[in-house]
Amino acid sequence: MKRINMIKDNYLLDLTKKYKTPFYIYDGNTIETKYKNILKAFHNCTDFQVNYAMKALSSIAILKFVKKMGACVDTVSINEVKLAFLAGFKANEIFFTPNGTPFSEIEEALNLHVNITLDNMIQIEQYAKLNTKKSIAVRINPKIVAGGNKKIKVAGKKSKFGLALNKIEELHKLKDTHNLQIHGFHIHLGSDIASINSFKDSANVLFNVAKQFKDLKFINFGGGFKVKYKKDDNFIDIFEIGTQLTSLFNTFKKEYSNDLKLIIEPGKFLVSNAGLLLTEITTIKNRHVFINSGFNHLIRPMYYNAYHHIRNISSAKSSDKAYNIVGYICEHDYFGKKRVLNKPSVGDIICIENAGAYSFSMASNYNSRLRPMELFYYNEETTVIRKKESFDDLLTNQIY
Repeated sequence: MKRINMIKDNYLLDLTKKYKTPFYIYDGNTIETKYKNILKAFHNCTDFQVNYAMKALSSIAILKFVKKMGACVDTVSINEVKLAFLAGFKANEIFFTPNGTPFSEIEEALNLHVNITLDNMIQIEQYAKLNTKKSIAVRINPKIVAGGNKKIKVAGKKSKFGLALNKIEELHKLKDTHNLQIHGFHIHLGSDIASINSFKDSANVLFNVAKQFKDLKFINFGGGFKVKYKKDDNFIDIFEIGTQLTSLFNTFKKEYSNDLKLIIEPGKFLVSNAGLLLTEITTIKNRHVFINSGFNHLIRPMYYNAYHHIRNISSAKSSDKAYNIVGYICEHDYFGKKRVLNKPSVGDIICIENAGAYSFSMASNYNSRLRPMELFYYNEETTVIRKKESFDDLLTNQIY
């Protein structure tokens, strides 16, 4: 499989001598290349904006890096909003798109003057009744099912996300009754979407709703662009989808006759390939290769049945034997089943790829294990962006 993250193995091995495994490392050069490819893909769009979906990887150093490239940021909790401010984003560059959050978070976001997008009539009405600025974006549910694992398909008839299309008339009435300004519409189908047609279909639904409302400032197509995880894996062609969505948007914008902005929300697309999890073999038993990590660090293989390419970067001796790569959690804890590795030995370094998105951000202290260090690599320099946790961190906020 052709590698996308291009940090050399010898460099990684040197890092494991300096920093104790396990640790995450993110390649800023890969993130930068991905971002530039997005801009190239949408270069014909008359007004275009990238909102980085920070739930994929919310480390402040990463947020600062994507901001420096010119991105705005998509947040889904009030704490993500606060992290975005700490990373240097301005209020108008922060987009808050919660789902079923306590209304107190929405009020707090309003007081911080960030962009707010809501997706249910109860909270939209609560918002409309506030004696404050009454401008809002609305996320709709297009009833289009798309994505990889069923847990990351977030549209469709039974989804908890998005305002149902049969509620649009009610939204009109609420808008008129409370003098509520609708300044944008948002749509998001899920993650790991490889079909361009899914985005085109959702765009048509979105345009049909948008044309009913005057004075819109943006149309947000969301994200979910599938990246390549393994050889022969299907993935989204960002240049093709950029061309097609731009064409649809530019045509609609001419008909709409207003200054509209096209927004997309890449998260995984920007950071997934950039991330590696470096671990060490602790023991080998019955074709099980144990490493000093577990699903407390990387839950995607267990939770989503996700594939991550796994390599033994310490050994040059090829092998045709298949192994199960397992962790130290006191449950079945698989990173990969029946994987062919270069001949493994205790102490070898195992590299798990595509670990930039929904990896550290979903890590936990299960089994009272510590979350790992994070490193950032850019232009042949590596810096620590998060220290490894200590036992004292486990005691923080405990009363005993």
